[in-house]
Amino acid sequence: MSTQTAAQQRAEAKASYNAFMDGCPSRQLLDRISNKWVALILAALGSDGPHRPGTDHGDGPRSMRYSELSRRLAGASQKMLTQTLRSLEADGLVTRTVTPTVPVTVTYELTDLGLSLNHIMLGLKDWAETHMNDVLAHREEHHRTAAEH
Repeated sequence: MSTQTAAQQRAEAKASYNAFMDGCPSRQLLDRISNKWVALILAALGSDGPHRPGTDHGDGPRSMRYSELSRRLAGASQKMLTQTLRSLEADGLVTRTVTPTVPVTVTYELTDLGLSLNHIMLGLKDWAETHMNDVLAHREEHHRTAAEH
């Protein structure tokens, strides 16, 4: 029986991740990152302001204070925003920096891991914004057809 280093064990586990298999840890990660608040937080930290779909995403990643994120994410409760930021920090996607000022300043920023996911999430956000009218038209047609039957 051979012993493996921690790096070898991680490499073996990585090769065996399969989200289609019950109990695979990657399912938990997919559940986390498919949350709308995660997508919007990553998009907010990864770009500098609102933009039209298909256009440049601003000046790139930047740190944001909690209050900035809260204003940017209309409809997110303080509890939801706090819980989501904590989970993103625990997963290594976001860093939290506390500056001892009066009052205390807390900023959030994407890590390298978060940046790698941000590119995908921005694409999903852009797709949703670009194709929303098509989806709404299909929903309306589906409901109209279902009501006829």
